[in-house]
Amino acid sequence: MTFFNADIAAMYDHPSDPMNSADKIEPTVEFLASLAGGGAALEFAIGTGRIGVPLHARGVDVSGIEISEPMAAVMREKAGAADIEVVMGDMSSTRVDGSFSLVYLVYNTISNLLEQDEQVACFDNAAAHLEPGGHFVIEVGVPRLQRLGVGEIYVPFDVSESHIGIDEFDVLNQRLTSHHQWVKDGEATTFSSTHRYAWPAEYDLMARIAGLKLVKRWADWERSPFTAESSSHVSVWQKPV
Repeated sequence: MTFFNADIAAMYDHPSDPMNSADKIEPTVEFLASLAGGGAALEFAIGTGRIGVPLHARGVDVSGIEISEPMAAVMREKAGAADIEVVMGDMSSTRVDGSFSLVYLVYNTISNLLEQDEQVACFDNAAAHLEPGGHFVIEVGVPRLQRLGVGEIYVPFDVSESHIGIDEFDVLNQRLTSHHQWVKDGEATTFSSTHRYAWPAEYDLMARIAGLKLVKRWADWERSPFTAESSSHVSVWQKPV
């Protein structure tokens, strides 16, 4: 199951979204290219190729796993995407031929797996694809629970003339639902998606179960220090040699 349907795929790369800016994409690609170290890379949930296509353009041999056919269809239309092998399926269980020096997940994609067992299986799947010494990288947000008052469940994360974004938390089940409303030419479009959040320590335990060891954790792709106030983290685990 996926909420990335044709409508979402069509707007996913919209230039108004900050995640599609060069300021966001270039540091991500630089980070991943350096970590690949000349080896092959596998992107879990490659989507529209927002990162996979420019990473491939940097000379990295990129493959991908994707569950949404509409998202993959958008990627296939991009220049250079024809050389990227994409296997359709769930990133927690789908296998791609070969081994990789780098497996990565970007932009909160790990949270699309709504059960703990599915997230554990995703780490296991990453480890199974990695060469000895290879790295698994995820980029994911840190839940903003510090901003919740007693009994409150809503946290706004973006309020502008064109977009309102509000996270709704279910703290008993480690779920959050992100609610969006876009306004364009006087018309409103709404969208909601549900995610399973986890703390960095829980991801480290998932990695340990998969036989991976934490190498480093930063707040972002620019390698800013990760602190108690960080709203996201980029974490790197390594498969033993």
